[in-house]
Amino acid sequence: MKLLKKVADVIVRIQKLNSNLRDLRNLTLESDLNDAIRESVNPLNKFGRKVFSQSDEDGITLEIVRRLEIMPSTGTFIELGVGNGLENNTLVLASLGWKGVWIGGEPLDFAHENLKRMNYEMAWIKRSNILELVRNGLNQIKSDHVDVLSIDLDGNDIYIAEELLCSNILPKIFIIEYNAKFPPPILFQIDYEEDFVWQRDDYFGASLQSMQQCFENYGYTLIACNLGTGSNCFFVRNEYVEKFLDIPREIEQIYVPPKYLLHTNFGHPASTKVVMSVLGLVK
Repeated sequence: MKLLKKVADVIVRIQKLNSNLRDLRNLTLESDLNDAIRESVNPLNKFGRKVFSQSDEDGITLEIVRRLEIMPSTGTFIELGVGNGLENNTLVLASLGWKGVWIGGEPLDFAHENLKRMNYEMAWIKRSNILELVRNGLNQIKSDHVDVLSIDLDGNDIYIAEELLCSNILPKIFIIEYNAKFPPPILFQIDYEEDFVWQRDDYFGASLQSMQQCFENYGYTLIACNLGTGSNCFFVRNEYVEKFLDIPREIEQIYVPPKYLLHTNFGHPASTKVVMSVLGLVK
């Protein structure tokens, strides 16, 4: 019995140590991110904050939305690749009352049949079906426009984006994952594979330079990359560039290198109850 008690005491001490180390890690990451925000030459990065996004994407999105004067009562978003619904780039907009379409390849962590103002379609996204999926989703929420479109597919992102852009799906704001391993002016993008599955290596997506080149062809301007992870870049249609004259014009000043692993599970774990509450699924 004494031995079992000693083992139990050791386990408790290890658990407390792990908890203290996690707290210290989070404090360090928060301090480092705040330092990076203060030192950034891009004013948009100073608004970076995490609500439901992986790191600081939500704050950037909300500032862009504020500058474009998009009201929650009229705002519409689409997100491709929403994970289990607890952490993504548009949940913060849904929490503000926006209408939206979610499309992804895995089940949500909660029942979605009674979603208000939103539609979720579980499907494997590819070039051959994306237009039908998007149009069906917009029909379901009775919307004829898109203000914010976010893509995070860990692979064919640039190909899906171009399929939408060339089909006249032209949101005011476009958020898309880029492969930050390759700094400007490197052009890189993977070959299109309909059934591509990321192997958690560096073969995924497209470089920031390749993304910029693609979006410029359809009348968009690069305005930000998120500082927290160096995962997402933000574009706006050229007609709105006058609202972002304080943003650096050089891609090298906007680019953020990869910090993917630093912010894995940063902050408190996502709660199903919180998400269900903001989506109006909790009585």
